[in-house]
Amino acid sequence: MTDLLETAIKHRRYLHQIPELSFNEFKTTTYIRDQLTTLGIPYFDPLDTATVVYFEGTSDSNETIGFRADIDALPILEETALPFASMHKGVMHACGHDGHASILLTFAEWLKGEYDAGKLKTNVLLIFQPSEESNAGADALIRAFPFEDYSVKKIFGLHLGPDIPEGILATKPGFLMASATEYRIRVKGLSAHVAQKNNGSSALGAVTQIATQLSQVQHYFLNGLNQNILHIGKLSAGEAINTVATEGYIEGTIRTYEPNDLEHIKDKMEEITKSADTLYGTSTELTVAKGYPAVNNSESLIETVSESCSRSGLTLELLTEPYLFGEDFSFYSAIAETNFAFLGARNEEKNYVHGLHTPRFNFDETILEKGVHYYQSLLDVLGAI
Repeated sequence: MTDLLETAIKHRRYLHQIPELSFNEFKTTTYIRDQLTTLGIPYFDPLDTATVVYFEGTSDSNETIGFRADIDALPILEETALPFASMHKGVMHACGHDGHASILLTFAEWLKGEYDAGKLKTNVLLIFQPSEESNAGADALIRAFPFEDYSVKKIFGLHLGPDIPEGILATKPGFLMASATEYRIRVKGLSAHVAQKNNGSSALGAVTQIATQLSQVQHYFLNGLNQNILHIGKLSAGEAINTVATEGYIEGTIRTYEPNDLEHIKDKMEEITKSADTLYGTSTELTVAKGYPAVNNSESLIETVSESCSRSGLTLELLTEPYLFGEDFSFYSAIAETNFAFLGARNEEKNYVHGLHTPRFNFDETILEKGVHYYQSLLDVLGAI
């Protein structure tokens, strides 16, 4: 076992035992910062659970290359039976963020050696980011940390991919992942006995109409060539078997790539809720969260990624279709060129086949070293070392 792999496994197993939900990653952050302190690596703490490391290169260029890892976990009860399984019941690293953070921590230790030896030419920023799974931690961090002061020109990110075979790095130029926007619809009606239902205003009727018409938005009002999802995840209405419903509720998610499609969907949702109120005499409140933009990889970085794969022993797979998953790495495109890629984690022989956000998700830890080698190769290709 190499030193890099041993280090990465040590970090991963410790972090896997202490998963924490978004913006509550206090033990995780303490571990990360303690490891950096032990290595003599100074850091910034722009948020309670965000940690940023800056290495200044030796060249005259003031440009900086960034690398990001997310650190939060999910409200899932783990079923892996690992000896280092979650100690926090009902919370699990079911999306591989323990792996992402371990790759970046191991990379930080290697980078410190290059820096101390005077081999690091270009500035490097390491970003340990909270709250990817909810509440847009990337957006919060960008607003809290002065990235503009460091002239960050490129930011790279990795995500473990259980649908992609080991040894493959999968990405694509342009849209890689969809925007993710949550919505909630609350309907207020007027109660009445079923025998006098004409005296009431049915929240159930309004909810039913809204749900039906939401399902028609993609079919009738959006470009059929564009991929969009307007999904209802939860629906409820009514209080008793013999009364007109006074409360109704719908919640769901919108997935798009084109910003114009998202705006068109929101406009149609407004029209649909207003028409239901007109028909049923209800009062409806539609709330659409800010959401995550689509991950839009910079065309200019694909050649760099390709060469880095070759040097690190990975095989590049250029995807032909984007994913409809959401990912808040997308916010970094507002401050730099970006590339987000999936590091293959599927190994059917070893039964590493369970998907993200499932209670049995796991991976062969040897892939962590491949992630570190990929980051090393990116610096090499970019002439940073």
